[in-house]
Amino acid sequence: MLVLEKNSITEEIEALVVENGSDRSALMPILQAVQAKHRYIPDFAQQEIARLLDIHPVEVFSVISFYSFLHSEPQGRNIVRLCRTIVCDLAGKTEVEKAVMRELKINIGETTKDKKVTLEHTNCLGMCDQGPAMMVNDKIYTKLTPEKAVEILKSI
Repeated sequence: MLVLEKNSITEEIEALVVENGSDRSALMPILQAVQAKHRYIPDFAQQEIARLLDIHPVEVFSVISFYSFLHSEPQGRNIVRLCRTIVCDLAGKTEVEKAVMRELKINIGETTKDKKVTLEHTNCLGMCDQGPAMMVNDKIYTKLTPEKAVEILKSI
């Protein structure tokens, strides 16, 4: 079965190379597509991407580790990102963060046991005038209170 999975991933990446090209500029769209499908970029996929783009595997991993929205480890079905700018801190993010961690029973950088939610920090959501802010998957929530954040989590 592992061989079938590897063949499937190789075929998937080959199709992405056809779609996006085989030069360095194709790396980010290919990584994003693999992550969108699998919720992370497996080691084997990283190796295949490097091979098909003719770049070193370390280059692929460094891009993944540089960008906070890319992951080399499995993530939850829902990604909750709390803005960690000083503006959100001043607007009360610490209390929101405590409430979110208490509700999910995990810390920043962890995934719930049922794999429903991964909790992360992000550097900026571009909502400084409406902080504290949180993004759940692709939706941004602003002017959070601890109660409002918990209510949002219960809805996912």
